[in-house]
Amino acid sequence: MHHEMSAIVLHRGLLLLVSLTLVSACSPSDGTSSSSSTSSTTSEQTTTTAQTTTTGMEQTTTTVASTTSTTLRGDPVAGGPTRGSVFWVVGVAHDDVLNLRVAPGADQTIILGIPPTEDSVLALGETRALPAWWTRVEYDGVFGWVHLSYLAFGGATTDMTSEVLARTGGTLEAATMADLGLAVAEVVASEDPPSDIVMVVPATIGDLGEVTFDVIGLGDDSVRGIRLHVFGAQTGAGFSLKSVEGTALCDPTRGVTDDGLCV
Repeated sequence: MHHEMSAIVLHRGLLLLVSLTLVSACSPSDGTSSSSSTSSTTSEQTTTTAQTTTTGMEQTTTTVASTTSTTLRGDPVAGGPTRGSVFWVVGVAHDDVLNLRVAPGADQTIILGIPPTEDSVLALGETRALPAWWTRVEYDGVFGWVHLSYLAFGGATTDMTSEVLARTGGTLEAATMADLGLAVAEVVASEDPPSDIVMVVPATIGDLGEVTFDVIGLGDDSVRGIRLHVFGAQTGAGFSLKSVEGTALCDPTRGVTDDGLCV
């Protein structure tokens, strides 16, 4: 009997030892490591959320930029050039261009430059006041905005030689062809209001010397100015006036008749 009891106790001891061994194998060796693993997963999720927030901010920035680029400043003008009108560029120097801009305003992005003697700028019927007037045009397949003061209808061309010589005592001479053209422009220009005088085609010398000036602002509501094509003959002292052709530059908001008269 005692032997059987000893065997039973020994058997129960072996079972207890096996049970303890199995429990030890199934339990984590470090409770902190388990907790740390869970914490790491939470941290990654937080990072993902932060990235989503950043993407949202980028989308907001894109929307603001789009709104800014399509907003036009100034007030619409009802009396601007009519759609389909074809204009000349006027009052722009020979070594410069008329800037075609993405929107009204001298601080807007320049798309391209229009040459100073261009005569095919198409009005699109939109004008805004900033307070200076800007009008939307098409040039060479490109759309944009230009300052209206540099556009005019090309009018009739007349011989102004006799008129100019009558004001200068019958002769007019200068040391260079450019100086001769400027002298003619000063004869034609207005003092009140003062005209702007701009060389739009530089002097060339062939059988005759030639140069072209724009005189802008003559105190006439219908006339924007006049384009002077001056010819000079070479002399020992320089050049003397041979002839002058003047082309009327008509106000772009008023128009020009079929005969080339400013309305």
